[in-house]
Amino acid sequence: MQRYVWALVALLVVLHQDNWFWEDDTLVFGFMPVGLFYHACISVSACLVWLLAVNLCWPTDREAMPEAHRVESPSAEQPEAQA
Repeated sequence: MQRYVWALVALLVVLHQDNWFWEDDTLVFGFMPVGLFYHACISVSACLVWLLAVNLCWPTDREAMPEAHRVESPSAEQPEAQA
């Protein structure tokens, strides 16, 4: 599933480079320039891709994380007993 999310991220990176709407005076819905509408759609798409990444690729519990990616919190460490 991670490959699909990465592919969507790469697609968004490519689609974000728009050079074709700079000289276009077309209005969408009668008031919004087409370039601004395009970037609004890219922003909504990026939000949806991030939602997919969090819901499908993020581990649901700590045990599901690989050992190399775990970060121990400082409060979890037990102090050594002093004699």
